[in-house]
Amino acid sequence: MVKIVCNILFIISCIFIFTFSVNVYANTQSSSLVDKYSEGGYKSLDSAVHAFEKYYKTEVKLPTIPSTISFTHKFGKFYVDSEYNLNTTLNLVFVNEHIKENIFKIDIRSLKHKLDFEGESYPLKDGSKGVYFEHQIYKFFVFEKNNLQYMFGIHKKGTDSIKPELLVEMANSI
Repeated sequence: MVKIVCNILFIISCIFIFTFSVNVYANTQSSSLVDKYSEGGYKSLDSAVHAFEKYYKTEVKLPTIPSTISFTHKFGKFYVDSEYNLNTTLNLVFVNEHIKENIFKIDIRSLKHKLDFEGESYPLKDGSKGVYFEHQIYKFFVFEKNNLQYMFGIHKKGTDSIKPELLVEMANSI
C-alpha cells in the first residue's frame, strides 16, 4: 500500500514539475527562462548532480541525448525528503526556449527507495529491463543502473517521432 501511495505521489510530482516546465514559457517576456527555473528551485545541472552524488556517495551517469532533440537549457534540482526519507530525488530538466514542447526530464533516486511501475517491458543490453508507459502528455521510461533508478520523461507533443526504442538506446548509453 505504501509503494502504491509513493508511486502516485511520484507521478503527481512529475506531472507538477512538467506542468511547471510548460508554464515557464508563458511569462518569459517579464523574466528570463533561467530566472523562472531558479524561482522553482532549479540550479545548474552540474551543481544538482554534484549534490546528489555527495549525498549518496555515488557517481551519476547521464545518457547520451541524440541530436534529433534540441535543447537550449538544462537545469537540475536535488530534493531531500527529510520528513519521510522516501522521495529524495535528483530532477534534471532539458528544455528548448524556442520550442516549448521540447522537454526532457530525468528523475534519479536510490534503489533503496525505488518505485514500481507497470507498462511495456524492454530489455537493456546489460540484461536488465526497463518499463515504458505513457501518462497524460508524457512518455516515460524507467530502469535501474548502478544502484539507481532512472525515470526518463519526454513531452509527447514535441516528440511525436520519439519511439520507446530511442529511450532504450539512451538508457543503454549509461
